[in-house]
Amino acid sequence: MENAQNMIELNHLRKVYRMGDEKIVALDDITLNFEKEKIYCLAGKSGSGKSTLLNMMAGLEKPSKGNILFNGQRFDQLSENKLARFRQKYIGFVFQSYNLLPTLTALENVTLPLIFRAVPKKMRDRKAMEMLTAVGLADRWRHKPGEMSGGQQQRVSIARAFINNPQVVFADEPTGNLDTKTTAEMMDLITGLARRDRQTLIIVTHNLDLADYADYLVQIQDGSIENMASRHSNLVYQPGMAAAEGEKI
Repeated sequence: MENAQNMIELNHLRKVYRMGDEKIVALDDITLNFEKEKIYCLAGKSGSGKSTLLNMMAGLEKPSKGNILFNGQRFDQLSENKLARFRQKYIGFVFQSYNLLPTLTALENVTLPLIFRAVPKKMRDRKAMEMLTAVGLADRWRHKPGEMSGGQQQRVSIARAFINNPQVVFADEPTGNLDTKTTAEMMDLITGLARRDRQTLIIVTHNLDLADYADYLVQIQDGSIENMASRHSNLVYQPGMAAAEGEKI
């Protein structure tokens, strides 16, 4: 039975890749819920399975077994076209490499999600300027990525991720290319926007320091949940406990 408090529900999720005759288990029987309006830090070493798990939740890859519910809707079996529309409407992405188009200005990069949704130009330019103002780049709207610092480029990518007011924002190593001071600024910005707009934010990282910004820390190792801990209480999830069966942590 779906839980109205859960944004994403993972049920016995498994992902296996085949390389010739060899099978590589990237995710192994993961059952986990992500509540609405909460911030999660999904942490693990390179190769732990955290990026594969993000791709599953974002509909970029399909599970080998198990199922995924997004706001109560089973979406892992949607066609590619329906998945693309689903992501445009409900999901935002912040990437380590920024993923900005180098020939477009900051304003044009931020408007891209609205173009895909056929929003009229005047309206999308206005919304993009509002977002650039929110991330402190109102005076840089004409600049192209090559004319901005790494921190400024990441601010543009954050504005783009949040412009559609998505229900969920995935941040994949969002501070991996940034120095310590800029990392703190970006994390304050991302989490502040998510709190303001009451969104679910899932941060994927190898940097455990980012867990200080989250409500929950989820640690993954060798394709399995090693543990999950609330950052604001002493409650800790361990695989096999009742929380894995759908209880709130």
